Amino acid sequence: MKINITSRNFKTNETVRTHIKQRLEELTKYNDQILFADVVLQTDKPPKEEKHCEVKVKLKDRVITSKESSNDLVKAIDLAASKVETQLYRYMDKIKSKTNSKKKSRNIKFK
Repeated sequence: MKINITSRNFKTNETVRTHIKQRLEELTKYNDQILFADVVLQTDKPPKEEKHCEVKVKLKDRVITSKESSNDLVKAIDLAASKVETQLYRYMDKIKSKTNSKKKSRNIKFK
């Protein structure tokens, strides 16, 4: 999976980049067909200084997005990644239930 990281209004350090990569690599356990992920990090100017994280994950037939904000950048990244994780889980569960219902309908025997 290819991961693109963009930061606006600041420069990200290497620890944040590795944290993002580790967190998003965990998503492959839900779906192996993830093409790429785009992560956009942004900070507000003082006095508010809130950090925003937007994650877009591109699958073969779908784009999953999430946006989160927090005072801590790592916390915003984790919240956005967990939202994407939940959406991927629901999507894969939906696909599995459709394939299972097709299998069940094929196995019905009429007397």
